Amino acid sequence: MDKIKMTVPLVEMDGDEMTRIIWKMIKDELILPFVDLKTEYYDLGLPKRDETGDQITKDAGNAIKKYGVGVKCATITPNAQRMDEYHLHQMWKSPNGTIRSILDGTVFRAPIIIDSIKPVVKNWQKPITIARHAYGDLYKGTEYRVPEKGKAELVFTGENGASFRETVYDFECPGVLQSIYNKDSSITSFAHSCFKYAVETKQDLWFSAKDTISKKYDMRFRDIFQSIYESDYRADFERLGLTYFYTLIDDAIARVIRSKGGFIWALKNYDGDVMSDMVSTAFGSLAMMTSVLCSPDGKFEYEAAHGTVTRHYYKYLQGEETSTNPMATIYAWSGALKKRGELDGLKELVGFGTKLEEACIETLNDGIMTKDLVGLVEGMAPTAVNTIDFIRAIRARLEKKLEA
Repeated sequence: MDKIKMTVPLVEMDGDEMTRIIWKMIKDELILPFVDLKTEYYDLGLPKRDETGDQITKDAGNAIKKYGVGVKCATITPNAQRMDEYHLHQMWKSPNGTIRSILDGTVFRAPIIIDSIKPVVKNWQKPITIARHAYGDLYKGTEYRVPEKGKAELVFTGENGASFRETVYDFECPGVLQSIYNKDSSITSFAHSCFKYAVETKQDLWFSAKDTISKKYDMRFRDIFQSIYESDYRADFERLGLTYFYTLIDDAIARVIRSKGGFIWALKNYDGDVMSDMVSTAFGSLAMMTSVLCSPDGKFEYEAAHGTVTRHYYKYLQGEETSTNPMATIYAWSGALKKRGELDGLKELVGFGTKLEEACIETLNDGIMTKDLVGLVEGMAPTAVNTIDFIRAIRARLEKKLEA
């Protein structure tokens, strides 16, 4: 059969270690035989980032701004051990953080669910999507180990003469001190991304913080969300029958546990970091978690939520067979192809992405899966296979769907 045509390229960002190996398997087995693939390719593997002084990561982010859709393989964020292992010139920043900053985007993470893996929370029936404001807060905080008695103060000096000075605490003994910040522009972008993604995916949106305790910091988040909802999105939400509401984070956690799922839960940076792991684990596996970066102006980057699977990569280098779960990476490709087709009016490309995801789910429902899922399934006797055999089982089902 003729390959499915593309008119505008995807931004393709290759990665590191085992996921880089799987990336090529997915392209060779599930994409290139069926799609006349057009990509603008960027190698974000750690050696290339080091060679280019990380300019290649910035170029990739700007390419997504140009073309509107990117698909990214998992990448290494180096620590001291990686500095030595890869002989790096410096400890490069997270590529995800760099691209998020360029796009001013919000990360949306949602589980891939199948009938045979029941969530730990028994009443969850639909995916819960975590929207994490990946800016500021603890991750940009300033910390100090207080060595002795003394006064800690919060001081602000404005460009136009405004000033603020208040005692944080009079330390009567040694302790610790931390300051955090955020900014209106980033919170506004976060809110727009959340509301747009909710409208696009037709899901209710919840936002939670703790404004009863943090009466200025968290309250600013709440006020910006409410203002933007009223001015820009209320009409769309009401037209689609969607709900937006704010609630305290402790109340939200209780509601989430009692819910059936099927909504977006927007959270500040640290809260989103913690709750995304809670949700992914409760649904089964981080390897079954999708991740979409959405910018306020409608640019999208699709990737897997997990890392580079280093342990399996070392086994692979020693010639051992591995059973690494490729589902989230496959869904990164299918999501990007569907979005590219949607933006370009290519129904066949959208249909291909949908059929690829259906073939993945059918393979799992037939009991063929990687080892990480075998202990989680109920009601069947699964067959554990290696990564390439799992991908080929998906291909067999995909071919039948495309021939129908």
